[in-house]
Amino acid sequence: MAKTTPRIIAAKTLVHALALTPLAILAWQFFDVWQTGSDALGADPVVEIEHRTGLWALRLLMVALAITPLRQLTGKAVLLRFRRMLGLYAFFYATVHLSAYLALDLRGYWTQIFEEIVKRPYITVGFTAWLLLVPLAVTSTQGWMRRLGRRWGQLHKLVYAIGVLAVLHFWWLVKSDIREPLLYAGILAALLGWRVWKKISLRRTATAR
Repeated sequence: MAKTTPRIIAAKTLVHALALTPLAILAWQFFDVWQTGSDALGADPVVEIEHRTGLWALRLLMVALAITPLRQLTGKAVLLRFRRMLGLYAFFYATVHLSAYLALDLRGYWTQIFEEIVKRPYITVGFTAWLLLVPLAVTSTQGWMRRLGRRWGQLHKLVYAIGVLAVLHFWWLVKSDIREPLLYAGILAALLGWRVWKKISLRRTATAR
């Protein structure tokens, strides 16, 4: 088991603080709107809350996916110690995003979610992405890694499909100006492309031997 040094503890504390900052800002602005009726969250606070939480879920998912290429490029195995944390924060923001939709958009009429899933493709893929994140979050502990063995790695490859579904959800949601989802699609393509290239390179090396 790797030793946790004061430097690692400090780095993890910083990551926690950075990951929670967007939610803290959003909560403060929501409180301001509720108390004073300000326009801190724009003309449609519900849409803004849903947009920001969903966007941060996507960003954190991209950062979590970037850990492996960064470790391979830098040789810093310590980076892997932040991957689970970032993945869990991505799930956390995705859950807040879904909860905001259920509580603020549907206003408690949660049974409508099934009708919305059928009618709106962007909700279908977004909800599917969240569902696939659930088993990854549940099995993210060392205990589950030991229990599942090799199957743990196979299960957690679902994150690649989740990334595709999350980008597609964002793409279909914006409808007109696709520049931002296109940016995330490019980032995801680069992250997945690196993995494919690395796998092909390893196979060629093994064959050459």
